[in-house]
Amino acid sequence: MSKPALTASGRSLIAATKSRAEFSGHGDSKGAAGYDVEYVMRSDCDFLMKSGESIAVNAPKGGFGDINVGAVWHNHKMLAGGFLGKFLGLKKKMNIDLDLGCLYEMNNGARGAIQAFGDLYGNRQKPPYISLSRDERTGDEDGYDETLTINGQKWADLKRILFYVYIYDGAADWAEVCPEIHIIIPDRTPLIVTLNADRDELDLCLIAGMERVRGGMRVTNYTEYYPGHSEMDRAHGFGLNWGDGQKRRR
Repeated sequence: MSKPALTASGRSLIAATKSRAEFSGHGDSKGAAGYDVEYVMRSDCDFLMKSGESIAVNAPKGGFGDINVGAVWHNHKMLAGGFLGKFLGLKKKMNIDLDLGCLYEMNNGARGAIQAFGDLYGNRQKPPYISLSRDERTGDEDGYDETLTINGQKWADLKRILFYVYIYDGAADWAEVCPEIHIIIPDRTPLIVTLNADRDELDLCLIAGMERVRGGMRVTNYTEYYPGHSEMDRAHGFGLNWGDGQKRRR
């Protein structure tokens, strides 16, 4: 069997990831599940809160419009370290740089990644018909911190998308950061995918997946943790080339 076709973004990945220690103990089937955490429900959204939970979304007449996938996280203050800081109740900012990205596979077999690291911002008008808004480094601004836009009119050309977030600056503390993926589909209640577990020793979390099913889509909560991109790739069979690198500061 020949290797799957790689897009320009897929070829660029050789210089767009950081070094990781060997990932052992979880095999290639999936990532670490993590430890249970709790989230507050909201009544104006649909939630996928448990790993493996999924929901089907039928395509409306005329097809999907633009589908926006936003990442939201907390960059709030936490107790300062040390006896004196804790005794006085001093707070310090977490300063977490959490980035949103996705792996995608198209019907023609082309596969790649979209993320700020490596300047892999994609393209809404041309394959892969997915674009990333920007690299929001702090999570301090109102609204969605980073957004992936999927051209819904080209949904038939896509096969599957995996949405992940990864920490490149600051200590991994997933329970404090509380990232969420918000999927906004026109004329539908917003869908929120939350982490139902945390695994602080691993810096990358695959939160959700979206796959084309009979013209519509199925969205699934994964909540799988990995030490890096290549381990996530291997677990889900994308076959991209990943190399060593450092995050580009801008």
